[in-house]
Parts: sequence; structure tokens; C-alpha cells
Amino acid sequence: MPGIDESRRFVPLSIAVLTISDTRTLETDSSGQVLCDRLQAAGHRLFERSILPDEQPGIEAALRRLIAHEEVQVVLLTGGTGVTGRDVTPEAVNAVVEKQIPGFGELFRMLSFQHIGTSTIQSRATAGVANGTYIFAVPGSTSACRDAWDWILGQQLDSRYRPCNFAELFARLTER
Repeated sequence: MPGIDESRRFVPLSIAVLTISDTRTLETDSSGQVLCDRLQAAGHRLFERSILPDEQPGIEAALRRLIAHEEVQVVLLTGGTGVTGRDVTPEAVNAVVEKQIPGFGELFRMLSFQHIGTSTIQSRATAGVANGTYIFAVPGSTSACRDAWDWILGQQLDSRYRPCNFAELFARLTER
């Protein structure tokens, strides 16, 4: 049965949160706040929180800077995953990642369908690995961030989750 194995030690991760938006500020960024609150409540460490405009070069630069930092293990992006002209988060993530994790977006949309029906098809949530760092991009709504954390990320970033989790793979992410 999948779940948390209390006999295993919890290993806190260092996580950066990037909100992609042309209009939000730290005071109005409820989706980024949801991710920050949840990761800290789970026992992880918030490395950085930033807001970036919907511009691919800037998002790519921020991702490259974060994955180059030894301390950053996970980058969570919220916003810019839709289909409009300014939505470029998936393109920026894809330009940086070495390996994609297609199951993340698929699972996110499956879970999201239960709450918003076919509107979930507009989400281009995505994930991948770059330089031994996990990168996850989710829509910019607070409900999307809650769903992503509560149903996927909270479990997969917990070293105690069984039968397996992303956290236990860090030592092997850069193997060649």
C-alpha cells in the first residue's frame, strides 16, 4: 500500500519557488504563497522565492542560475503554463531540462480533471531534471498549486513515501 513509512527518516529538501507573472507582486502572489506554505509545513527549506515576468530568456536564466547552485534541489514554478501567447514557462523549462518527467503533467491533469473538468486540457504542466535538480511547473491558480502539492509533490518529495519517491534518487540523478 502506498504511503508514508514512519520508520524512515524525513530528509528536508532545499526548494526554490518562482512565480511567472506580469502582474503579481509578493503581496498578491497567492499561488506562490501556497507552495511556500506547504513546502515549509512539510519540513522543507525555502531557498528562494521570486517573481519573474512571462519572458522565456529571463525564466531560462533564473532556472540555470538555480540549478547551478549546489544547495538547490528542487525548483517549483507557478504560472505561464497555459496556451496564450505570453505563456512560455514550458518552453523555458524544456530548454533547460536534460530529462523530462512526462508522467508529472499527465498525472496533474488527471487529478485536475476531477476539480475543473475538461478545462484541465489548457494546462501544460511539466517537469524534468537538470543538473541533478528537479524542476516542476504548474498553473498559476492557487487551487492548481494546492492540487499539485497535496496530491503529487508533497508525497514525491518526501523521502519516506513508499514504494518510491523522487527524494531518494538525488544521489543518482547525475550518474553517467
